[in-house]
Amino acid sequence: NISGNLMSLGALDFGLIVDGAVIIVENCVRCLSEEQHKVKRLLTRPERFEVVRDATKEVVRPSFFGVFIIMVVYLPILSLSGVEGKMFHPMAFTVIMALAGAMILAATFIPASIALFLTGNISEKENFIMRRAKAIYLPALKFSLRFRGVAVFAAVFLVLVSGIVASRMGTEFIPSLDEGDVAMHALRIPGTALSQAIEMQHALEKRLRQFPEVKNVFARMGTAEIATDPMPPSLADGFIIMKPRKEWPDRKKPKAQLVSELAAAVEEIPGNNYEFTQPIQMRFNELIAGVRSDVAVKLFGEDMAVLQQIGKQIEKEMKTIPGASDVKLEQTTGLPLMSIIPKRGALARYGLSVAELQDVIETALGGKAAGEVFEGDKRFEIILRLPENLRTDIDGLERLPVPLPKRDRDSEGDEIYTRVSNPPINPSQSFIHLSEVADILIAPGPNMINRENGKRRIVVTVNVRGRDLGSFVAEAQQQINATIIIPAGYWINWGGQFEQLISATKRLQIVVPISLLLIFFLLFTTFGNVKHALLVFTGVPLALTGGIAALWLRDIPVSISAGVGFIALSGVAVLNGLVMISFINKLRAEGKPLEDAIIEGSLTRLRPVLMTALVASLGFVPMALATGTGAEVQRPLATVVIGGIVSSTILTLLVLPGLYRIFHRREETSKLENAA
Repeated sequence: NISGNLMSLGALDFGLIVDGAVIIVENCVRCLSEEQHKVKRLLTRPERFEVVRDATKEVVRPSFFGVFIIMVVYLPILSLSGVEGKMFHPMAFTVIMALAGAMILAATFIPASIALFLTGNISEKENFIMRRAKAIYLPALKFSLRFRGVAVFAAVFLVLVSGIVASRMGTEFIPSLDEGDVAMHALRIPGTALSQAIEMQHALEKRLRQFPEVKNVFARMGTAEIATDPMPPSLADGFIIMKPRKEWPDRKKPKAQLVSELAAAVEEIPGNNYEFTQPIQMRFNELIAGVRSDVAVKLFGEDMAVLQQIGKQIEKEMKTIPGASDVKLEQTTGLPLMSIIPKRGALARYGLSVAELQDVIETALGGKAAGEVFEGDKRFEIILRLPENLRTDIDGLERLPVPLPKRDRDSEGDEIYTRVSNPPINPSQSFIHLSEVADILIAPGPNMINRENGKRRIVVTVNVRGRDLGSFVAEAQQQINATIIIPAGYWINWGGQFEQLISATKRLQIVVPISLLLIFFLLFTTFGNVKHALLVFTGVPLALTGGIAALWLRDIPVSISAGVGFIALSGVAVLNGLVMISFINKLRAEGKPLEDAIIEGSLTRLRPVLMTALVASLGFVPMALATGTGAEVQRPLATVVIGGIVSSTILTLLVLPGLYRIFHRREETSKLENAA
């Protein structure tokens, strides 16, 4: 589980684990500076301890609840099963355990360290960045409060637009990992002799080794002693091992271009069909749906001829769809087959039954035990059958003697057959040739007959390149349903990674609403009323808006990895809003007017909001820009969280104060009327 472990290690650098500590440190330093400025002297040790304690108590509840919400949001990820569960469980466990440890340290070690080691003259000196940030933020805040209706409308409009964009974005199960090496299947005519297949494979490998980027080429074919992956000699699993990219003549050449060049080169060698994939991806697809390609169109029915006919039509249609590559119909026919067809009329004339004829053929070709031989305590069966050269000689088989049934005599002494009343054509003959009672034919027959859930099936396999999996399958389904008539008793199932995508999507449709309900419940528990819980919860949809925009700008399809990123983002989005609303409520409880409390609370919380947003987002930057092994899976998750944190921060700083003003307008009006 390389990608899962990599993401779990990356989770430790997310920056989420220090958010609670950042909020506590910032508030403690601010309170110490204000208290020292108030008394105009250095604080004594007991005074310093008391200030730190009060400052920690002031923000510990909202910051802890924010971090706890992030922890709880990761819990539904543990309900994922299958491949996506194996991939994201390590990450969820790592983040939950790290956040739990961070909460304990933030409540104990951090305040104690501040009280013990932060001595001397303490003053808050804002740097140039914070001074510029406040200079820009204050007029923007006043503008958003003045035109709060417009700001809220713009936020709602962005949410609606992002929903439309998300519905039109491509989808895929899990992004394809660049494994470096290439797997190539060489498919030959069924019944190809092993010696001929090896010779053709050597010619193929010789051509591939001519590429300067290729380090080595090898293949395997046939069935091993432990038949975990049985294959006929006509199929070869080839592995193309690449040199390190620094040894390539053109280091900037995309791997997709190299694969296209390899495909064009091997197409020059006749007698083979090819499929290009990657070693791990091949096994991954095979474990998911029993096929080695990204998409499998499974056709079920009874008659193999009808299945083959419809399969060819599906193969032809799939080749016309943009993004389809390596389109192949499963080789179910074409194996040379010797058929021995009894002549029932001749059998009747000779007094033979079909069973007696089959016994002769079985003994001659398959062999039959005629006794046993002992060597000490070992025992071996003696098998009676024709030698190899005669078993493959049709002319010799036609002359195979078939014994006639034994004769009896009637009351007058004439010979008769025990099973028929008509005399034989040649009463003196005890044997006849096989050709007299059977026809021997060599014709193509079934190569294999596969069944799934007790039904015969044939598969058309497709690899998808240059586009997302979801839109490809949607277009393919529409085109096949419109152009191909499926007879009664036959039906199509879509398998491969698409099948896993549907399964994981259905589970996320349950998990994501549960996550959102958990967030709202915890917010309600924190504030004790629905109004403030809804205020903070509004950070979730706008955060999702930023995640969708980031995916769209980077041209990354929506995947299970991105879905997990949206789940994680839902928890991150409420942290800063929770802290800001709690501080504004504290100022109002101290008697400040509504407008003043909102402005002062927003300006005071500007620094921790920016710090936590930067820390959390910068922690994801290495994952978003990574190019190493497993980066393809990490990139959508990190992109979603970074984009969502940006939009969530904008909401917290600009839209959330306006919403707070709207939600408490009536309360302020009532207070003014009572005062009057």
